[in-house]
Amino acid sequence: MKIVVLDRLPLDPGDLDWSRIAALGELVMYDSTSPAETAARIRDADVVLTNKVRLTADTLATAPALRLASVLATGYDVVDVTAAKQRGITVCNVPAYSAAFTAQTAIALLMELTHHAGAHGDQVRAGDWSRSKTFSYWTSPLVQLAGKVAVIAGMGSIGRRVAGILSALDMRVIAAQLPGREASGASPYERLPLDEALTMADVLSLHMPLTSQTREIVNAALVARMKPTALIVNSSRGGLVNERDLADALLHGTISGYAADVLSTEPPAADNPLLTAPHCVITPHIGWAAPETRAALVNVAAGNIEAWLGGHPQNVVS
Repeated sequence: MKIVVLDRLPLDPGDLDWSRIAALGELVMYDSTSPAETAARIRDADVVLTNKVRLTADTLATAPALRLASVLATGYDVVDVTAAKQRGITVCNVPAYSAAFTAQTAIALLMELTHHAGAHGDQVRAGDWSRSKTFSYWTSPLVQLAGKVAVIAGMGSIGRRVAGILSALDMRVIAAQLPGREASGASPYERLPLDEALTMADVLSLHMPLTSQTREIVNAALVARMKPTALIVNSSRGGLVNERDLADALLHGTISGYAADVLSTEPPAADNPLLTAPHCVITPHIGWAAPETRAALVNVAAGNIEAWLGGHPQNVVS
């Protein structure tokens, strides 16, 4: 059996163990694969692993031996699932492997907006505190979260973790009921329609999948419903945000701050408006990249292949 990994990077810069997968067949790994190279590289593959390389209907049609496509991520929009199903190809993903670290990332982003630890640390190293006339020095507004309202938009595995941490910080947590979506079971947190919850939010934390209903759900109209002192954190998908609208809101003080680990296009174009917006923190999609989470991802992917070989595939999305 031939197993092809189309884009090992950035999942593995050289610190991961692929031996569990290698034991299952002939393993061929590519650091990256361009669209023009994909068909040739999967032509005789039985199993394909992909992170961001797209497997379109036309590409799948060139791989007669292919029977399993396992996405090295939770999102699986890189695979034409309908075409795969028609060709008898099972499609799997890796759900929730980075929930703990992504939640940690969301909290780190929020802490940067409320404490500006990075900026203050840079000022200390530059000697600004040494030159201060008082023992306590700050240059940016500091925000206490206790007693304030956090609205969680998306109460999946990550949203629930973030909610728990914010509750421990004595915030009032509200689960936003998203338009067109059913409530996902019982919750220890009060639930309100998104439009109502927005008017109360001091913090809005985004944990939604990117769908036709949620694309650019954060736009000028949504921000207009929020307090001008509110903060928005996005550790989910860049496409949830209309980046021009949000940059304008930050520039004009309609919203107090935005922090994100994701953008609509990654890496971003140099003219992305959020890169120069005030009161904006952007990190380069690191919320999944701790060694522990990447190792877990490879192990679940190995389990996907093993389960498929055993006749009881897991994490099937096709």
